[in-house]
Amino acid sequence: MSDHLGNAYPGLARHVRKRSFASLPTPVSRHGIEYASGTQTVLVKHDDRTSPIYGGNKVRKLEYIFQRAKDRGAERVATFGTVGSNHALATAIFAKQFGLGCTCFLAHQKPTANIPAVLDAHLALGTELVRVGGGVNRLEVYRRYLQNRRTWVIPLGGSCWLGAVGFVNAGMELAAQIEAGELETPDRIYIANGTMGSVAGLALGLALAGLPTQLHAVRVTDPRYANREGMSRLMSKTATLLHRFDPTFPADLAARSSIVWRDDFFAGGYAQADEVTRRAVDFAKGNLDLTIETTYTGKAIAALLHDLENGSAGRSNLFWNTFNSRPLPTPKTGVHSLQALPESFERYYETTA
Repeated sequence: MSDHLGNAYPGLARHVRKRSFASLPTPVSRHGIEYASGTQTVLVKHDDRTSPIYGGNKVRKLEYIFQRAKDRGAERVATFGTVGSNHALATAIFAKQFGLGCTCFLAHQKPTANIPAVLDAHLALGTELVRVGGGVNRLEVYRRYLQNRRTWVIPLGGSCWLGAVGFVNAGMELAAQIEAGELETPDRIYIANGTMGSVAGLALGLALAGLPTQLHAVRVTDPRYANREGMSRLMSKTATLLHRFDPTFPADLAARSSIVWRDDFFAGGYAQADEVTRRAVDFAKGNLDLTIETTYTGKAIAALLHDLENGSAGRSNLFWNTFNSRPLPTPKTGVHSLQALPESFERYYETTA
């Protein structure tokens, strides 16, 4: 059973439908980390496996967003991100699966090692890539590519109330796994906080399930994209609309939800890494058998590792892995990326870190 929210609140089924393409529930693995003070338990929620096609946290959001797009007669979708955006790539992958065109408006970011593979995947998918920023009139660009094309526009990170619903369901999914004896109730959950949608939904889902777990949201983006005021608005809007669609859904859920903000592992900027981040990535590989990255998940693990080492972590701590672990689509043999991609993307093949 993957629709815990819909089963608990049948009144939502008419208004908040989802197109089921995720492989849920995602598994949880257990790891014992040895310290002088004793063994610390680290659990991993494997949202890297949300789909056999492409994993990561965006899949849960897109189930609801794509259904709404189809219901409204969209013929294509458009979204936003930086050049290496996992959200933009996930949107393009599932748009292709469901016969929708896809336009991604991508802004500059610091070059990272994963960007060429991401751009190659877009090339294989036939994504319409549009560079924005650098003095370009964005509104004019958006108008040119969106007008008269029956396009459903998905916000940055898929972070809207409808996308957050995917993580309300995720919180209930975790509670069901706890009830089934797959894991104990964790004292803390650590998750990367980029555009707030996953964290907002998960906080609501944990409160809805009555779990006392602390949710540690590790900020990995600039405060204009992840801030307390925006989080409060998103949580309130999500809970209010769910209550409107099904009056049995608790109206005060946002007020009963809590988040522990972690701002101290940003490493100086989005997609930037420091020694703390890189050490966390190595820790995940060596101790949790995880391949993660330095932009999102490495910073969440850095917060967990810091707390484990200074003794402030709980007895049982869960890392919510939001990074895809599935192979990316690749271009057909003989098609060279730099010949097929827009010229403005060439620089990301030349300098990666």
